[in-house]
Amino acid sequence: MPDVTLTGPNGPVKLRDHIGKPLVVYFYPADDTYGCTIEACAFRDQYEDFTAAGAEVIGISRDDSSSHDAFKSKHRLPFTLLTDPRGDVAKAWGVRGIFGVGGRVTWVFDKAGVVKHKFESKIRFGKHVDEALETVKALARS
Repeated sequence: MPDVTLTGPNGPVKLRDHIGKPLVVYFYPADDTYGCTIEACAFRDQYEDFTAAGAEVIGISRDDSSSHDAFKSKHRLPFTLLTDPRGDVAKAWGVRGIFGVGGRVTWVFDKAGVVKHKFESKIRFGKHVDEALETVKALARS
């Protein structure tokens, strides 16, 4: 897992501090937009399945903490949203957007911080959740 620090609701968050259990990290373009809301709500609706398999879910976009707070509240999102204000982390991880819109990529890391799955699609919002959950369940069985 790349060593990065992002802005969380209570200050800086190092993703490597979450190693020790499976981790789903998904980058999305913007809070409260059509596709991003579908994706976030799909993660919300399957969140208990992720946690039952021992995994944590973290979403990342360029939006600031106040935007994340409103998005989380409006859609009852139970997972952490982190801020990458200039897109530096997304760029370092190879997340590419088009026409100024951020990219949409989901990674699943095992408990050692090793990438076990990566899925990238700007329009197949629910597939990010389906593939991440399938991977997390496979990790729980192994």
